[in-house]
Amino acid sequence: MTQPVAMTELWRGPLLESQHLGHAVICDDTGQIVQSWGDPNAVIYPRSSSKMIQALPLITSGAAAKYGLTSEHLALACASHSGAAIHTNRVSAWLDHLGLAEPDLRCGAQEPQDMAARDGLILADDTPCQIHNNCSGKHCGFLTVSQHMGAGPEYLEIDHPVQQACLTAVEETTGETSPAYGIDGCSAPNFATSLVGLARSMAWFASASDRSDRAGDAAQQLTTAMIRHPELVAGESRACTELMRAMNGRAAIKTGAEAVFVAIIPEKRMGVALKIVDGATRASECAIAAILVSLGVLEADHPATRRFMNAAQFNRRGLECGIIKPAPGFPG
Repeated sequence: MTQPVAMTELWRGPLLESQHLGHAVICDDTGQIVQSWGDPNAVIYPRSSSKMIQALPLITSGAAAKYGLTSEHLALACASHSGAAIHTNRVSAWLDHLGLAEPDLRCGAQEPQDMAARDGLILADDTPCQIHNNCSGKHCGFLTVSQHMGAGPEYLEIDHPVQQACLTAVEETTGETSPAYGIDGCSAPNFATSLVGLARSMAWFASASDRSDRAGDAAQQLTTAMIRHPELVAGESRACTELMRAMNGRAAIKTGAEAVFVAIIPEKRMGVALKIVDGATRASECAIAAILVSLGVLEADHPATRRFMNAAQFNRRGLECGIIKPAPGFPG
């Protein structure tokens, strides 16, 4: 097995304090590897980076059209949102549109990452609910498909038609048979794939305009929705939102827990997937920014880029005390 390579470094003063190793792959529209680092065949859980794949049945089944879903709904279906009002209000309205309510979700309650929303709950002496869960948009998508299919309410069961449709989407877009599944933080099955399979899937999304089938149209709609509504995909100050804005529509990107990151780059018909082996999000954010810069779709000196790559680190007094940056030769 090819060993992971150094991708991100944290320097404090004159010393290298931390180093993050990982694997990464870029695939083209034929599914072939354009460039790779570490082991492209490393098998991973894509975690939330696969939400676009899990959202494909929302469109291909006809559910999105039946329920009149907009690009905002589609962006939320792909989102790991911060639980801000712009997210939770839309999720609540989506559930209401389906004739459902918060108890119909199966994602679990989560404290919102958005500080204003969190403070609002505290001031109101209220507690977080499932609508605040960062995956509640994805789960609304699952519920929409389930209602359209006339399937049962336990939409997270592995043999439920919704999850079987997700598995089919994963295997068809990655070109691989998923070897296993694990239970994600939101309780949904998360289907394992190789890193090259995940990059191949993202390239399949990136080249969707070359196809005229239903799946290709679904991929285009989801990619366009993410690019059009970056604030719904994550939230203010977060990498997905800030970097998509900085790229001005040139790519859609999505993070996943445990330091997975993917990119869909339509103009190049390329897909990117990376995994930092120690699970450090700060490293995956820096690494994806470095790859996007190397591909010419993100400016190295854009203020958003500098939040995550070649980013000064400050202590609690506001003193600059270090920098996080790509490792020498990466992406190279």
